[in-house]
Amino acid sequence: MLYKKIKIILELIKFEHTIFALPFAYLGAILAKSGLPNLSEFLLITLAMAGARTAGMSLNRLIDHNLDAQNPRTKNRALPQGLLKRSSVWMLVLSSLSLLFYSSFRLNLLCFYLSPLAFLILFVYSYLKRFTWLTHLFLGMVLACAPIGGWIAITGKLSASPFILSLGVIFWVAGFDIIYAMLDLEFDKKIGLHSIPARFGVKKSLNISSLFHFITVSLLLILGKLLNLGIFYFLGVLVISIFLIYEHLIISPSDLRKVNQAFFNLNGIISITLLIFTIINFI
Repeated sequence: MLYKKIKIILELIKFEHTIFALPFAYLGAILAKSGLPNLSEFLLITLAMAGARTAGMSLNRLIDHNLDAQNPRTKNRALPQGLLKRSSVWMLVLSSLSLLFYSSFRLNLLCFYLSPLAFLILFVYSYLKRFTWLTHLFLGMVLACAPIGGWIAITGKLSASPFILSLGVIFWVAGFDIIYAMLDLEFDKKIGLHSIPARFGVKKSLNISSLFHFITVSLLLILGKLLNLGIFYFLGVLVISIFLIYEHLIISPSDLRKVNQAFFNLNGIISITLLIFTIINFI
């Protein structure tokens, strides 16, 4: 019974999607330290990220409860199916926020002071698709908090470098979220929700996604030059560029069957690949 409950909760928060953001939090920390964080820093960054992401995803499920129940793609989620009570999910939000605030406090005071801002961004994102098709870029801002948070966790201060990385993350996330939003194109139009595919159509949206990913690669190259990173970092950027090109080659306006493959598999590989090559750069 406990195992089943845990499985439902992990599905609710899409725990496997943590692979998109967590590597960038580590990346921010590694670049700030020009090396690997110590065990304490690593654990606290992991806990803070887990708390932030779980709180954000749980809140998103609560806010989108009624929409999810109407959408054929999401109607089988835990809340629409009644597998979890709303009160239980609210408890998950509060406990996850507590984990975020505690971990941030243990890292340093600036992390702690900024942690409510991170949650506010998560909260605002959950409502944006009701008002604007720029929601994809705002989702990018949500994940872009990861490298900034990782940097501050190590240095205790802000600087320009993590913001360049975060800009890259914003356009990377917005690019693949545009592709993923194509699965809900007809539903969004029917119910009046906003997205780039619903606003511009599939073909133009794929072009916008490609442009966003070109900007991502450009920003990663600028970051490498700014921080005088070595050849392995730039090899990592080259590898993820190939993955991004492949991601766009397998999707076409007339064939969206591989959207899930592009969204889940390739983008998870991209974040881990850049992290691994950056680690090698400092070994």
